[in-house]
Amino acid sequence: MEADREWMYEGRIVNGMFSNKWGDKVDEFVAFALRHPECVNGGTAIRCPCTLVKCQNKKFLNVETVKVHLYKNGFVPDYYIWIYHGEKEVHQRCSSSVRVSVSETYQTVSDNMNHTTYHRMVCDAAGPEFNPDEEPNAEARNFYDMIRAGDKPVYEGNSKHTQLSAAVRMLEIKCRHRCSQAWFDDMSNFIQELLPPDNLMPLDFYSTKKLVRGLGLPVQVIHCCVNNCMIYWGDDSDLNSCKKCGHARYKQTVRGSGNRLYIRKLKVPYKKMHYFPITPRLQRLYASTATANEMRWHSEHHMEDGKMCHPSDAPAWKHFDGCFPDFSSEVRNVRLGLFADGFQPFGQSGQQYSLWPVVVTPYNLPPDLCMKEEFMFLTVLVPGPTNPKGKIDVFLQPLIAELKSLWGVGVQTYDISKRQNFQMRAALMWTINDFPAYSMMSGWSTAGMLACPHCMEDSDAFRLIKSGKQSWFDNHRKFLPINHPYRRNTKDFIKNRKVTKQFPGVRSGDEILQDLNNRGLRKVIDVDAEVVNAAISKTCGWNKRSIFWDLPYWREHLLRHNLDVMHIEKNVFDNIFNTVFNIPGKTKDTYKSRDELNKYCRRPQFAQNLVTSKYPDVPFVLNKSQKKDVLEWVKKLRFPDGYASNLGRCVDANKLKMFGMKSHDCHVFMQRLLPIALREFLPNRIWEPLTEISLFFKQLTSSSLTDEELRNLDEQIPVILCNLEKIFPPSFFDSMEHLPVHLAYEARIAGPVHYRWMYPPERYLRKIKHKIMNKAQVEGSISIGYIMDEAAKFASFYFKEGDPTLPLKEKRNEVYLDDIVDDDMFEIFKPPGKAIGAEGKRYLADNEYTAAHLYILMNCPEVQPFIDVFVTEKRKQFPNLNDEVVNVVTEQEFPSWFEKYVHNQRYGTWTR
Repeated sequence: MEADREWMYEGRIVNGMFSNKWGDKVDEFVAFALRHPECVNGGTAIRCPCTLVKCQNKKFLNVETVKVHLYKNGFVPDYYIWIYHGEKEVHQRCSSSVRVSVSETYQTVSDNMNHTTYHRMVCDAAGPEFNPDEEPNAEARNFYDMIRAGDKPVYEGNSKHTQLSAAVRMLEIKCRHRCSQAWFDDMSNFIQELLPPDNLMPLDFYSTKKLVRGLGLPVQVIHCCVNNCMIYWGDDSDLNSCKKCGHARYKQTVRGSGNRLYIRKLKVPYKKMHYFPITPRLQRLYASTATANEMRWHSEHHMEDGKMCHPSDAPAWKHFDGCFPDFSSEVRNVRLGLFADGFQPFGQSGQQYSLWPVVVTPYNLPPDLCMKEEFMFLTVLVPGPTNPKGKIDVFLQPLIAELKSLWGVGVQTYDISKRQNFQMRAALMWTINDFPAYSMMSGWSTAGMLACPHCMEDSDAFRLIKSGKQSWFDNHRKFLPINHPYRRNTKDFIKNRKVTKQFPGVRSGDEILQDLNNRGLRKVIDVDAEVVNAAISKTCGWNKRSIFWDLPYWREHLLRHNLDVMHIEKNVFDNIFNTVFNIPGKTKDTYKSRDELNKYCRRPQFAQNLVTSKYPDVPFVLNKSQKKDVLEWVKKLRFPDGYASNLGRCVDANKLKMFGMKSHDCHVFMQRLLPIALREFLPNRIWEPLTEISLFFKQLTSSSLTDEELRNLDEQIPVILCNLEKIFPPSFFDSMEHLPVHLAYEARIAGPVHYRWMYPPERYLRKIKHKIMNKAQVEGSISIGYIMDEAAKFASFYFKEGDPTLPLKEKRNEVYLDDIVDDDMFEIFKPPGKAIGAEGKRYLADNEYTAAHLYILMNCPEVQPFIDVFVTEKRKQFPNLNDEVVNVVTEQEFPSWFEKYVHNQRYGTWTR
């Protein structure tokens, strides 16, 4: 190796001139460095290896400047192995010519150090190249400070906490409880008063942050055009004005007027975004013993009874493995999901401001860790105050570039669980968004009559005459079997219309990409994109070419963007509930709807009475007394703690409606309460389809699914929607009532719904919103809070050995069995919880006492052997009894039989 690179120090100048041959070798060196993105900063900058003191592989410069420095100053001495420019076989050069691999060095460090849990935390954060025995450089000094802090007790005689452990625990508490910096400083001062004078407890938040700064991960601040046209990044990083709209990059340097003029010392951009590189965050998953093993779970588990319980069990995952066997052969390669959603940081009544975080999450993890907050990584913070809409691709450029690098080249990563380096690669599986954001990510418009991204141009939606709204009425018979009688029905759907065509199926990635290329759609980052795409979008549903098509594997995915079941279920429920309860302003059964009803359908019984000018009542609307009964029932409902919110607070008894229901409230009502609430008040022909759509969502959102179950759902949902079309008017069926027809297909392709809906992302956005401490600098406040939270989260992995989740506070009604000292107590009386509030006492009625007695006997494990004896005796007496009759007889006769039996057998005092 050294002989091959002697040119670095020979032949630079020949006859007083720079050598062309030497210059060609420098070009080869630069090309080699650029082929390793993990060693490139900003796409064009590499470490300069010249002899200048400020360079010497410490400073990043653009490649042209590096060439000039090398021509002028030459290479730093003894740099035969290009470890700072992507040399894969990293070696450590020693004076004795002995070369020690990084993994061996790290193993030696791990074996020789007097490890505590927090020592291991520092080494995991620093990575395999960190060696405490070497002389520290400026970059590594943070880790040495933490190592020393990990050896010092907080005060003399304290064996429980060191300076480091106390600092990270305090930081974790601050982040978990969202405490302010002032609270942290005051609490630190109070702790100082409790400890001996010579203690090492950090004095305030600043000193704590300084001590644990090595646990943090990088963030990049990138300037943006104020109109969201471009970002000053990559080749455009040196521009001073927008190349599209011409707006200046920086605010004016001279401010004031007259004699009060002053000049800014620093250039202040009009707008900036924050980018959190995903690579070091994924590497940290393999750096910690708490998570490294879990990252291989997806390949080590096996399906049971053909049930899909994880995306790795689904056809989309397996299809991707088949398309790219070189990627799937390394089980530690990472599969990612991406979601983006906007929120208003100032509340509904504050300043109009739209902030869009973009978050990625790994799917390698097992079900109990996957999609949890601890493993959601904020990557892009799209700045406000305006909604980026279709221009969100502008802000995704750094992420897409990093994903391309992680796919094509990967990055060398140390797996602490196997004590070895490997080349980690990553692939984005799909995006998760609500329906408006679906359009922003995919480029397919989700408004208008072509809103369905699966039907695309095959949609049969139409515009209603009176209301002018789009309707997806009678758009589902094409999904039925070709010989289904509904296809020939000319009465209950659009009158005089038979349906013979079939749904052609979902388009493949190749077909979609070819369509985009044929139409000539542009990416929004192209200079002429706005004009070209606006003209093309008038003739089709596409409004741009999504930046995700830049990923070389994107076309091979069976599913690229997910329909969000959470929002679809909520909208379906809202339409049903508001129409059945006839909520003014929200019901779909309006005067315009009735007026146009018989223009599309044959339902003369609901037409306007020409004499009274009134419309007759419809059977799917409840009357006033029925509404009161339902709402009173809902108000008295009680759920297990944590199962659902208090729905009684949503009841408005005066206006006979429910208000303020969150998505999860609608989820519980739709799947658990709707069939019960309407059972006694609606005719069977109306109640049954409503119950069927309720059961459809209940089965669809199960935690485990089989292919057969999903195929049945896929066959049932068109029939269910057709039955609803026979009941409700055309105005009832907007795009949200159509989308359920595609949900079973997506679940069959991509796996269980709860890995692909917006409940976890929505909860995570709430957590991000709580990080805003300075409302004048929203994005910067979130960025600082996230970095601190990330360091605290990483440190929390080491609070309890092997526990990869943050410590959780006990729930208000939680009781542990260890707290129960009576070992003779029956299992049924060892509850997992305790009552909330003051206890009350009352006498049970005879029927209540009998029911309670029976419940205890039938659910007590200690009594089960006696139940078996009873059932055996009954089957001997009556051999022809079936299981159903045996259960009835057991409930009726077992309590009295049990009392006599135990007295006769004299089994002990506990059975008396």
